[in-house]
Amino acid sequence: MLRSLPALTLLACLLPGSQTPAAEAMEKPYPHIGQVHLEHAAMAAQVDPQASIEKLVDGMTWAEGPAWVREGDGGFLLFNDVPQNTMYRWSDSGGLAVFLQPSGYVGPEADTLREAGANGLFPSPDGSVLLADSGSRLLARLDPATRKKSTLTDRFEGKRFNSPNDVVLRGDGRIYFTDPPYGLKEINDSPVKEQPHNGVYRVDPDGSVHLIDDQLSYPNGVALSPDGMTLYVANSDPEHPIWMRYRLDADGAVVERNRFADASDLVKQGLPGLPDGMAMSSDGHLFATGPGGVWVFDPSGQRLGRIDTGTAVANCAFGDDGHSLYLTAHTALARIRVKALGLAWHAQPSASANSAAATSAALPSPSAP
Repeated sequence: MLRSLPALTLLACLLPGSQTPAAEAMEKPYPHIGQVHLEHAAMAAQVDPQASIEKLVDGMTWAEGPAWVREGDGGFLLFNDVPQNTMYRWSDSGGLAVFLQPSGYVGPEADTLREAGANGLFPSPDGSVLLADSGSRLLARLDPATRKKSTLTDRFEGKRFNSPNDVVLRGDGRIYFTDPPYGLKEINDSPVKEQPHNGVYRVDPDGSVHLIDDQLSYPNGVALSPDGMTLYVANSDPEHPIWMRYRLDADGAVVERNRFADASDLVKQGLPGLPDGMAMSSDGHLFATGPGGVWVFDPSGQRLGRIDTGTAVANCAFGDDGHSLYLTAHTALARIRVKALGLAWHAQPSASANSAAATSAALPSPSAP
């Protein structure tokens, strides 16, 4: 979940505080953009090659972190404009509205921050939303009803996190998140960067924090397999654009680590974007943003095809009835109807999800102020 960090020309255009038109919803019927590309016949079982990509909203600086919040028979989408420190709510019936501002860092302007806003979001079965608060350099829980945030963790071994970026929840209450330095000015050279690495972490229900990988250059998007026993992490580095796979045990610890897929050939083609945010389908297919849009991978790592908006796509999330995929595509929010079913709309094995009550009970308690 980044604004193509190493692309300096893009950075210059999108730095926080840059002028941008006010975000606004498009009028129905929504305009169509992009197209679906097939690389393997199996792609057609996941996404109809003729499916239309709708542009729902435009005018963001850099749209990020979509998450569908289920509410009765419907729900709504939350997503962030990270440089503008603003979280939006969107639905077909209600359109676009500011939901939380500031979404991340609250306080006087900080000259150490590159981006002050919140980034990745992940809905919990109990109705709360996990939030990677890049600007505040912490992991939080958001109550959509009150719009209040509570800190879950802000340090590892006594040192502040860099700028938490993306987050995912396992059904037993264990949380996985990435902590690259994108939110800090000067990135890795920031004088306020306290961690010696850019890490991937696990937070257990007792609140303890565990470093599970300190070897990735720019860890970014995260996703879990349907059984909750495999973690996927994107590395958003044009010199090493890969997706990693981690086999987990019942306690959430890593027992095996290997490369899942590589986007080096796509980067060389000049396709926009890098490995970034991800969403998991109920049958284990990974919808992963990367060079050229959203790539669909089967569980073995085979690339089946991609959803191409014509721009870099930072993240994606299933929504509506589980057959809509929402895309945060640079300045826009887009949507495509897919054949795949989002993981949260499917009855899942115990490691991935038990029930809302069980997951809520297992979530870490907010840390003391």
